[in-house]
Amino acid sequence: MKAVGFINNFPIAHPESLIDLTLENPIPGPRDLLVRVRAVSVNPVDYKIRQSRSPSGGKAEVLGWDAVGIVEGVGGEVCRFNLGDRVYYAGAINRPGTNSELHLVDERIVGAAPHSLSDADAAALPLTTLTAYELLFDRLRVAKGGGAGQSILVVGGAGGVGSILIQLARQMTQLQVIATASRDETRKWCLDLGAHAVVDHSVPLGAAIKAAGVEQVDYVASLTQTTQHFEQLVEVLKPQGALGVIDEAVGIDSTKLMLKSLSLHRELMFTRSLFQTPDMQEQGRLLQEVGDLVDAGRIKTTAHTHLGKINADNLRRAHALLESGRAQGKVVLAGF
Repeated sequence: MKAVGFINNFPIAHPESLIDLTLENPIPGPRDLLVRVRAVSVNPVDYKIRQSRSPSGGKAEVLGWDAVGIVEGVGGEVCRFNLGDRVYYAGAINRPGTNSELHLVDERIVGAAPHSLSDADAAALPLTTLTAYELLFDRLRVAKGGGAGQSILVVGGAGGVGSILIQLARQMTQLQVIATASRDETRKWCLDLGAHAVVDHSVPLGAAIKAAGVEQVDYVASLTQTTQHFEQLVEVLKPQGALGVIDEAVGIDSTKLMLKSLSLHRELMFTRSLFQTPDMQEQGRLLQEVGDLVDAGRIKTTAHTHLGKINADNLRRAHALLESGRAQGKVVLAGF
């Protein structure tokens, strides 16, 4: 089968930072679906692993943690899907990635792909949807349908996670949603997705949200540059508020949360599959829930940039765009 992977930690401009491969077809385990991949999207985790992890023994490693495809084989214990089903999912960080013609995934973390979206548009959603949903409802513990009279600040609203978190908060809660963005096009993107207000994160956030008519917020979803913004996030949070973080947040001083009794919550959507948690199947269920919202016209794809077929050249372009920090929404590729 065709695939794209890496052997060395070259900078993305190097022609062998990602390479085209030919690999053996994988064989499903008991709970696995064998999926013929039709489309993928690219996430920051892809380039971070490419930059930091060296494949063992000179053997190429396949990246990619979003896919839409058709089920071509099933393991002996599979009970939720059948041959020919069209599915979408984010995969597991400790298994080979989705940048391959055929891919294995545990059925418990898989949902039926939204009928109303193309393969590429559906592929934009899984990893960021899982991250945003878990951050909002599992980590920050916002109640579905709740949040009346409360507000959330989404730092990095135009990115992949921010683009879906804005929509989930608007469609599934009563929170006032304030997003951050610094360019005209990204401000418009956030407003079109449903943000009540957009503020510029390149200026002091306290003054920015006050100019938007908000004194302090109940929740912060910090999706990027947490270390840089940390003291400002503490400032804008109400006493007993909650800070949710998805990036590395290196070097933050959590003692600064003490005076306001602020809570800090970390989110990694790979935790359930990595540790085979008893509620691992919750990821498949929530992908199904959000897929139904998509088909009902309440959630829209976050795909923004389509770079063509799935090959090394185009994936290098995708990694370069994400590494630049200027990507808007999601970058998608389709077909081999």
